[in-house]
Amino acid sequence: MAFYTSCLCQSVLLASLNKYQTVNVVYRRISSVIYRKSKEKVQYVQYLYPINIHTGLINYKRRKTAEERKSARIIEYSPKSKGDIVGVWRNITLEELAKVLNKDIHYVYDIFLNQFRNPQTSISDIKLLQQGIRRSGRRMRIIAKPTEDIEKIVKHDVYPRPPPSKSELKPRPPVVTIMGHVDHGKTTLLDALRNSKVVDQEFGGITQHIGAFSVVLNSGTWITFLDTPGHAAFTAMRSRGANVTDIVVLVVAADDGVMEQTLESIRMAKQARVPILVAINKIDSPKADISRTEKMLVASGIQVENLGGDVQAIPISALKKQNLEQLTEALAVQAELLEIGADPTGPVEAVVIESKLDQFRGKLCTVIVQRGTLRKGDILVAGTSIAKVRALKDDKGKLLDQVTPGYPAEIEGWRELPQAGEQVLQVESERKARDVQRFRETEKELEKMKDDLKVILEKEEQHNKEYKEKLELKRKLGRYKLKPEGPRKPQWQDDEFPSLNVILRADVDGTLEAILNTLDTYDSDNCKMDLVHYGVGSITETDIELAETFKGVIYAFNVDLPLNLKARASKVPIKHHNVIYKLIEDIKEELNSRLPLKEQEEILGEATVLQVFQINQGRKTVPVAGCQCLTGLLKRSAEYKVIRKGEIIHTGSLSSMRHLKNEVDVIKSNTECGLQFLDKTITFEKGDVIICFEKKLVPQKTDWDPGF
Repeated sequence: MAFYTSCLCQSVLLASLNKYQTVNVVYRRISSVIYRKSKEKVQYVQYLYPINIHTGLINYKRRKTAEERKSARIIEYSPKSKGDIVGVWRNITLEELAKVLNKDIHYVYDIFLNQFRNPQTSISDIKLLQQGIRRSGRRMRIIAKPTEDIEKIVKHDVYPRPPPSKSELKPRPPVVTIMGHVDHGKTTLLDALRNSKVVDQEFGGITQHIGAFSVVLNSGTWITFLDTPGHAAFTAMRSRGANVTDIVVLVVAADDGVMEQTLESIRMAKQARVPILVAINKIDSPKADISRTEKMLVASGIQVENLGGDVQAIPISALKKQNLEQLTEALAVQAELLEIGADPTGPVEAVVIESKLDQFRGKLCTVIVQRGTLRKGDILVAGTSIAKVRALKDDKGKLLDQVTPGYPAEIEGWRELPQAGEQVLQVESERKARDVQRFRETEKELEKMKDDLKVILEKEEQHNKEYKEKLELKRKLGRYKLKPEGPRKPQWQDDEFPSLNVILRADVDGTLEAILNTLDTYDSDNCKMDLVHYGVGSITETDIELAETFKGVIYAFNVDLPLNLKARASKVPIKHHNVIYKLIEDIKEELNSRLPLKEQEEILGEATVLQVFQINQGRKTVPVAGCQCLTGLLKRSAEYKVIRKGEIIHTGSLSSMRHLKNEVDVIKSNTECGLQFLDKTITFEKGDVIICFEKKLVPQKTDWDPGF
């Protein structure tokens, strides 16, 4: 009892010294009855014990309301802690388990209570394994043992067969590629050979797709022709045509001669080591000069026969069908000399020439068979795309039962659209095709990760180098921080910086590739251009949603807008084009419209100082320049520059402009006047040049040069 009394006194004493605190002491009365051994009650005693002592500004507890007392008591339990799940397999060794747990081997010994001491010991008892993992604070899940056998993974891919022997080769039609500069008559030549009018269907008079056609000559010889675009934007298409061809026919206009794309076609044909046959077209033109064209060809590395070389150069007129028989005979002779053949047996090997998305027929691609015989029902793999051939058609739309080497065909049945230039290989089953697809997708992802890691390491190395240089400089200067170098950079807000978001749709993969390659050349800092989405085929609902979200512009190249999307598409800008250079010009105009106006000085006139006057205005003497307007005119409301010996010494406005004694607003050429500036401290000298100019806001133009 004395202990409780002393504690209570101490608390009261401390509270009395602090005027901001109070003491609440709650006592409990305890009654006890003392009995003797005979259980006879002798005495009734009461004690007072302090059961709660607390100090503070608040010395009471809020009572519960009636609603709180009526409400049921809610008991909240803490969530049950669950350990991480680790994947283990049957007969796992201690060393493998240590790798799974990311711990050392001694940790694994401890969780199994030192029952095992050999890292190569395998645990066959699942219950024992579960107990050990539970001691580590984790839970386990039985999985298959991961394999590290690289050979099994490599076998999932498919590769072309070894080259066939000479005895296995059978004659096939030669593949001839028509190449040359834009508007030199390549498609007109093909129309003359196959009696068609493809050139009338082309927009802008230029070829924008790579086409494959089978043509039978008057002699009965079959030839597969590839028509490549000549525009500068279609470099990749021309390169593909040169790589899959047997003979290149170089079309050169007799009036223009050798041009830029002609030189590029010559370079590509030489890189592919393909024989070249020159067709000098447009000999019916009034400006045609065959001898000049032949000399230009020799200067470009093509040794024509007429000038002592070995390359045939045949003058023709594709429009009037002149000398076409000489050209076809030269092609047939060249094909015989090359002894062109292929193996028509075994799995199919082909190359994708062009691919597109048809609204009704689905994903289509045009291929040229190089080996084997393509039939309906074959399982094909091209890159990461697979197909089960549903239908085969020729260039006229006629259904085919089979396609032998050297012939082109359009394939229906692709699940994903293959890229132009991909190699097509036949596999035995759809399961094998899916395995190849998964393997190639994994390989592509790993390659992307390697490229990303390389860029990250380069940036990290550059950052560390700059950091070390700045750190060394700070230590030399004895400073904690360095002052920023150069002028302060403008801090653009995301909504203030001009930008253009582009959604692109094209009819075929090759044209889409050409447009993307052109857009990749954009590197201007004035306006940011982002390619949000692109694809082959008609405009989709996803494209419209992306355009609404990113406030972008949809560019549709030779594709239409579906009728069911026209109502929703009215909210976003959609621009249709069918000529590539007009599309690029439209994008440049869109970029120009988003650039802010630029302040530019427009010179109105020029004057020279003939004499300097000093006039009195109140108590001050003010200089006045007596001038003569030499060119243009002078405006009082405009701005002026005073130039002395080639240097600008003052820029400002006028306070007065007088002709004789009259105040005027404009001074014309060859007229004398007096000019007084707002700045009265300026001093004039005889011979000073005064330039009158106005500042105007003019639209900017992007400095992007796509190369054509």
